[in-house]
Amino acid sequence: MLNKSIKFSIAASLLAMMVQPSLANAEGDAAAGAEKIAMCAACHGTDGKSPANIYPHLAGQWAAYLESALKAYRAGERTGGMSAMMTPQAAALTDQDIADIAAYYSAQ
Repeated sequence: MLNKSIKFSIAASLLAMMVQPSLANAEGDAAAGAEKIAMCAACHGTDGKSPANIYPHLAGQWAAYLESALKAYRAGERTGGMSAMMTPQAAALTDQDIADIAAYYSAQ
């Protein structure tokens, strides 16, 4: 049993070391995100609390979720719902823009 625990710990540590560099490059800056939300704010509000019930609230959402959603829209992988609106909006965003916007709305 101890042997399995040690193997698991080693594997988890190695995985964490491989993932860490990619996470470091993708950190968002909420202050920079505040400067990039003009298009988003029309539907989602400047504070992330949508003025209309048909658009989701973004305030307080996990940044990783927001990043994943925006990247999926940008890649055309997220379909249905509001994808007809979101895909063109996300298409112009860089990875850093997405990280910054996600950090901003997550902090609201």
